[in-house]
Amino acid sequence: MGSEEFPLRGQVALVTGGARRIGRAIALELARAGADIGFTYRLSEAEARALEQELAGLRVRAWGWRSDLREPGAAAAAVAAIVGKLGRLDILVNNAGRYEAAEFEHITDTQWDEMMATNLTAPFAMSREAVPHLRRAGRGRIIHLTSVGAVRAFPTHAHYCASKAGLAHLARAMARALAPEIQVNAVAPGLIVFSDELTEWEEHMRERTPLQRAGTSEDVAGAVRYLATCNAFLTGQTLVVDGGLSLV
Repeated sequence: MGSEEFPLRGQVALVTGGARRIGRAIALELARAGADIGFTYRLSEAEARALEQELAGLRVRAWGWRSDLREPGAAAAAVAAIVGKLGRLDILVNNAGRYEAAEFEHITDTQWDEMMATNLTAPFAMSREAVPHLRRAGRGRIIHLTSVGAVRAFPTHAHYCASKAGLAHLARAMARALAPEIQVNAVAPGLIVFSDELTEWEEHMRERTPLQRAGTSEDVAGAVRYLATCNAFLTGQTLVVDGGLSLV
C-alpha cells in the first residue's frame, strides 16, 4: 500500500472525546488514513474499549485514556499518557464538547462555567500541552471542532455560541503564535444528527439548510481528515461543514 492511500502512516493522532459520535468517526477516519490513534473519553468506558478493538482491526495502534478534561492537570496527564503509550504526537483534534439549550436569563453560573471549561479551556490546555510534541514531530497539526454557532447567534444557546466563537478565534490566534511549525485550523459543523428520527427543532434546521439534509459524523470526519492530510498553504482557517446553513 502506498503513501497516497495511507498519508498518515507513522503518525499519531490524539482525538479528545473520541469514544462516541463525531469523535469516534474522526478516530476511524484518521486510522483509515494510517494514523495510530490515542483518544480520551470521560464516561463511555464500553464504547472506548469497543473502539480500540475496531481500530485494531484497521491495523493501527489504538489506546483510550479516561479523563475529565475540565479538571486541573487533566490535559497534561492525557497528553503525557498517550505520548508515553504511542511514542509521539503529530495531530491533535480537540473534539470533546458540551452542548445544551437554555433561555438566556435562565443560564446559571454553573452552566456557563461548565460550558467554557469543556468547549474553550480544555482545548486551550490540550493544545498547550501538545505543542512541544507537535514541534518535535516536525509537521504538527491542531484541529479544533467549533460550530456553526460560532458564526450564527442562536438565542437559546448563548453560552454554547460564546464558547465556540471563542474557540474559533483561539484557532486564529494559535495559528499565528505557532507558525510555521504547527498548522492550526478548525471545523465548524452545522446540524449533525445521530439517529434517523429528527426532533422538531432538528427538522426545522434541516428545512433551512440549503442542501436540504442534516449532516453526519462522517461528514465532519472527512473535513478533519482533509485538514490533517492536505499539504495546502492553509492555517488559521475554519472549514464550515453545514450544508450552507450559515448562509441563510
